[in-house]
Amino acid sequence: MTATADGVRRAAWIQADFFTWMFLACVLTAFLGFTPTFWQPMAAGQFKANPIVFFHGFTFFAWTLFALYQASLIPARKVTLHRAVGLAGISFATAMTLFGCLAALNALHTGMAQGQAPGAEAFLIVPLYSIATFAAFMIWAIANIRRPEWHKRAMLLATISLLGAPVARPLIVFVYKFPPTQQLPVSLGVTASIVGYALVVVGMVWDWRTRGKVHPAWLIGGAVLVLMPLLAIPLADTAGWHSLAKAYAGLAGTAPKPA
Repeated sequence: MTATADGVRRAAWIQADFFTWMFLACVLTAFLGFTPTFWQPMAAGQFKANPIVFFHGFTFFAWTLFALYQASLIPARKVTLHRAVGLAGISFATAMTLFGCLAALNALHTGMAQGQAPGAEAFLIVPLYSIATFAAFMIWAIANIRRPEWHKRAMLLATISLLGAPVARPLIVFVYKFPPTQQLPVSLGVTASIVGYALVVVGMVWDWRTRGKVHPAWLIGGAVLVLMPLLAIPLADTAGWHSLAKAYAGLAGTAPKPA
């Protein structure tokens, strides 16, 4: 009986360690993805943007480190500290949502000022669906705080939902070679988002190999992650969305005129 209980506990810790590695993969994706457009220019003293862009980038990367640290507390058997740190994570996630909305607003205004209003209005849907998805998964994780199998997967899904932005940066710089002033197409943001969601497949395979079945959280979360960007492409071209984008731009005052 004792041997069986020890085996169950050992399996639980091995699984917890897997989630730590998954969060580490998120950290590396965010760091390497943002290197050409954020870390490298900043290290060279050449990063020039509205301060909100800096706070947005730094905060979102810091979240991946925070999530990694919190996840690592479980295999280290520091469950009480894990829960205490999690309370701070709620405030952290709230700040991220705010910074994300402000950064999206800044990008919209920049595109309008450069005479690319239609494209900027359409592309607004990309950061907003990313922020909305992150917030929804965080609420889901908090609601399932007493159900560890659901909670940890929801937390990982929330972090994975942010990886579209860092995945897009190498595509912008090295593949499509867009100039800094060119408005990005919605299709690029959607493609990057879906590529970033590949970690969900890793989680599914792990479950199938270790549990004999895929946990429902992956199926539900994976469907949401794929559905949101796919819906964004047709929705971004509608008159209703452009009207909504213009209203969003108005939150910061009168929409800028092309220079």
